[in-house]
Amino acid sequence: MPKSVKISLLAVSVLLVLCIFLGVNTHGVRAAVDQSQEGAYRQINVYGEVLQHVQNDYVVDPNIPAVTEGALRGLLESLDADSSYLPPADYKAYKADKGGKAQVGLNVSKRFGYATIVSVVPGSPADKANLTDGDIIEAIGNQDTRDLSLAMIQLLLEGAPGSELQISVIRPRKVDPDKIKLNRAVVSEPAVAETMYENASILSLKPMVIDHEHVQQIEAKLKGMNKAGNKKILLDLRDVSAGDMAEATRLANFFLKSGTIATLEGQTFPKQTFTADAAKSINTTAPLVILVNRGTSGPAELVAGAIADNKRGDLVGEKTFGEGAQQKTFELPDGAALILSIAKYASPSGKKFEDEAVTPGTLVASNMDDLDSDSDDASSSDTTKTPAPVKHPSAPVDDQLTKALDMLKAKQA
Repeated sequence: MPKSVKISLLAVSVLLVLCIFLGVNTHGVRAAVDQSQEGAYRQINVYGEVLQHVQNDYVVDPNIPAVTEGALRGLLESLDADSSYLPPADYKAYKADKGGKAQVGLNVSKRFGYATIVSVVPGSPADKANLTDGDIIEAIGNQDTRDLSLAMIQLLLEGAPGSELQISVIRPRKVDPDKIKLNRAVVSEPAVAETMYENASILSLKPMVIDHEHVQQIEAKLKGMNKAGNKKILLDLRDVSAGDMAEATRLANFFLKSGTIATLEGQTFPKQTFTADAAKSINTTAPLVILVNRGTSGPAELVAGAIADNKRGDLVGEKTFGEGAQQKTFELPDGAALILSIAKYASPSGKKFEDEAVTPGTLVASNMDDLDSDSDDASSSDTTKTPAPVKHPSAPVDDQLTKALDMLKAKQA
């Protein structure tokens, strides 16, 4: 096939992608387009010129389909971590995945082009290997995560129970990546942890996921506060990144009698406003402090944002991760697909979680990171061994928890 024909076909592929972005009718381009659309169409010509130079002038004859695939992937990922381009083979595997496979206990997103660990499930294979939020997964097996969509990264982390997974991990303060072998397992999220402080006057609740089951557990514990003598609430949402936005809205409503909980809106997605229902509230007056950190993401950010913006309670800890969008899949004629964010969640004040995350009113750095760093320094990076768990000092001081408890102690019930 002549080079000119190849270039024309690839340019058409890019045009199809941009048409989806711009809402072009496939039965005919609208006669009038606004200025932003005209700018996008001009970029098609620029892409065609760049592609022609790559084809004709690069040092060697390039693999143009691979170049174009990379360009399309970069186009989508420049929007946000959740938007992805899936080539035909990847999309076929994505559609065939029915879930329910064994995992290693990692919740991941993409940052700086690589897969990044957002949170780790306690007791999971990843937890036992001392992986922690902020660690960067450079490669899964022999595949660089820069060249993988988030959808495929999540798919590759899954597998049959007992199957082996090898990942290369870049940790803070370490130059060389660790090559770690994990065995996949059926990972179950632990029940909501309950702790009492100050002679049971402070009820501390720690979920690891915000789904229906765990929100039900929190609901039951909140309704039992009077019987247990609890007068104040500490909700620990650190390293909570999994769950469901609808359940997060329900959880926030437990503490709010009225007001906006969150909004969801996109360029062509009609704005939805989620409002507190007094009939669904449980405790709207008890002093409340919520703990957050960089592993707090998605549904947990929605809860934290609703509580902070409605001035219902205080947030303590670190700036959260920044996730919260709704995606839609667009299939392409060649069997490929786009996973595109079409709407973003925002706090009552209008701050989009995906763009601005949630910053607590009381910032306290985690001293637990220092312990994790010490563990990393002591662990082996041997490519043939799974790192042995490193014992932490007994009863380490949790500065964030200490600050939250001090604030609650100072509040009148």
